[in-house]
Amino acid sequence: MGKPVRVFAIVAVAALGIAACGGGSDSDSSGSDGGGKTLVIASELPLQGSSADASTDTNNMIKVYLESIGNKAGDYNIELKEYDNSTATAGQWDAATCTANAQKHVAAANEVAVMGAYNSGCSKLLAPVLNQDPKGPMLEVSHASTNTGLTKAADPGEPELYAPSGKKSFARVTTTDDVQGTAAADFASETLKVKKCYILNDNQTYGQGIAKAFEARAKEVGIEVVANEPYDEKATNYTALFEKIKATNPDCLYVGGIYDVNGGQLLKDKVSVLGDNETVKMMAPDGWTGYPALDAQKESEGLYATFTGLATAQLEEQGGAAAALLKAYQEKYGSAPRTNYALYGAAAVQVIVEAIEKSDGTKKGVRDAVFEGEGIKVPAEESATGKEIVIDPATGDTTAKDVSVLIGKDGKQTFVQAQAVE
Repeated sequence: MGKPVRVFAIVAVAALGIAACGGGSDSDSSGSDGGGKTLVIASELPLQGSSADASTDTNNMIKVYLESIGNKAGDYNIELKEYDNSTATAGQWDAATCTANAQKHVAAANEVAVMGAYNSGCSKLLAPVLNQDPKGPMLEVSHASTNTGLTKAADPGEPELYAPSGKKSFARVTTTDDVQGTAAADFASETLKVKKCYILNDNQTYGQGIAKAFEARAKEVGIEVVANEPYDEKATNYTALFEKIKATNPDCLYVGGIYDVNGGQLLKDKVSVLGDNETVKMMAPDGWTGYPALDAQKESEGLYATFTGLATAQLEEQGGAAAALLKAYQEKYGSAPRTNYALYGAAAVQVIVEAIEKSDGTKKGVRDAVFEGEGIKVPAEESATGKEIVIDPATGDTTAKDVSVLIGKDGKQTFVQAQAVE
């Protein structure tokens, strides 16, 4: 298929500064004027609220990647259609909107795959609907939905709940929360040397899952877990909660969830009552990465967060296709992407493009290219993640198990180390 050519194409985009195509919520935002049938890849992201910056930059990185390959996949022209699964009222992803979007994906004639969702809770709503598409199943490839149960046994009925047709159709290019939670607990024990942790979760699918994974591993490595409890996202402050936690004298606070769920107030009150993040170490998962509002909070100094992949700074230093994409992005948009997930969004689309090339251009054909036969591989020299992307046809998971540890420092999240994973 002439794969190495794509790497040079990315470099060419960086050099030429190709102009942006138009875009907007639920609209075609990237396309080609070449001949042949046009197929649509949808992105499913929260474009309002705290995640808006990260989602916008992820869509923009996908556009840069598609332009680098001439908006083509084999003989097909490719368009990107952006869907917004958030609401202004919620300020984050919304279950009803996500569910409605799922029906739109199924109804769209030329849509053959979905990139996303960002939030695991949304992916759990999307997956069974897309899986029962009469012309499918329809492929979903997430760059950020890390909840374990989407592809592995976790809660009752998982992962079969998300493939009611009996054929899997959900895949992802990042590792899972059982891996991330384990890595975070290992870092807390081995590097931070904490002994007693209090765990909070945002009471959402993702937050509950990652908190549970951290708790299980923490107990295994000898960290005392005082409690694992949900916090009220509608609370005006958390002073009383942290006064209660303070009485238990922990040296660690782990928050499972997403920053969108009143994380700013939670962080502010944590520091006010428990002390800064040196006094009582605070850790959070990837749902607390890629937020300019978080970086701007003075209380974020010293906050540790894990990310299920390689951080953008690491990938830029490594050079290759990822660095070329970042250079092209910088030249086109005037700044670096504000989330580590932007490159993983491009990687998810790389998997979809590979599947389209191997398919007959139908929803079923694109799905089958990933889950039947040898599946999909994107070589390291082409990959937006800096290493070979291999999707396991049996599960939909990537074989890569990367977890990076970041720390809030001088108004940004800075790479600390790559945490070894089992």
